[in-house]
Amino acid sequence: MATLLRKIGLIRLHNRDTEDPKHHHNHRGGGGGQQSASLRGKGGAKSGGHKQQQQQQQQPGGAGDASPGPGKGKGKRAAEPAPHDKPPQPAAGAAGAGGPRERAAGARAGPGPAAAAAAAATAGGSLVPAARQQHCTQVRSRRLMKELQDIARLSDRFISVELVDESLFDWNVKLHQVDKDSVLWQDMKETNTEFILLNLTFPDNFPFSPPFMRVLSPRLENGYVLDGGAICMELLTPRGWSSAYTVEAVMRQFAASLVKGQGRICRKAGKSKKSFSRKEAEATFKSLVKTHEKYGWVTPPVSDG
Repeated sequence: MATLLRKIGLIRLHNRDTEDPKHHHNHRGGGGGQQSASLRGKGGAKSGGHKQQQQQQQQPGGAGDASPGPGKGKGKRAAEPAPHDKPPQPAAGAAGAGGPRERAAGARAGPGPAAAAAAAATAGGSLVPAARQQHCTQVRSRRLMKELQDIARLSDRFISVELVDESLFDWNVKLHQVDKDSVLWQDMKETNTEFILLNLTFPDNFPFSPPFMRVLSPRLENGYVLDGGAICMELLTPRGWSSAYTVEAVMRQFAASLVKGQGRICRKAGKSKKSFSRKEAEATFKSLVKTHEKYGWVTPPVSDG
């Protein structure tokens, strides 16, 4: 009997331990499944309501108001211009901007920078010749001051200079020496002529243009000295001039031309004391330049430089 009871107890214990755990799991999770199903039902209802609301929003907007899909909300906000991306507003008084009040205010404010620059350029155009002339005067003055200093330092006292009315641009130059073997030198000794006096006037664009040079006294014949004391030398023309020529070099060339051209002091009665005229010298020089430009320069000889 005791043995039978023990067997029955063991069988009950075995049956309890060997029950299917899945059965217990399903039995315990039955309520949870119903709860999740109910939650899914509520979620579906909410989703359906949300879709219905989207459809209602699409109908008033028409074809151009497409509602954004999932993940497009950020793109819509990005498409809107940020505050710093807004186009700048035209300033008050700008040309053609704003209403009548703004245009009137701009007109009262005066012309813009471009208009002011154009007006300044127009006004400054009249100052350009004056500034250029001042620059040329400075260049001419510096060059002539240097020429005077160089002539003052000459050891042989070949020439000397006196300013006419203290003008730096109008010189009387004394030629003290010519070739001592020449007839002109003999004439100077016989007539007690200490020097040949010449006048040089320097143009505004000297040293880029030659000076006008003429003989004042004594009255000379031949030696390429013409009426009025004009001097026939290509070097003294714009075509033959170089800015590198100095007054000393010009005077030495003139002295050589006098000797080559057989220059003499005029001793004819009634003519020797007749003074040269500047007006006549200018007219003669202008005429001889035209002649030589037509037929060529053959005097002084090319060998004389």
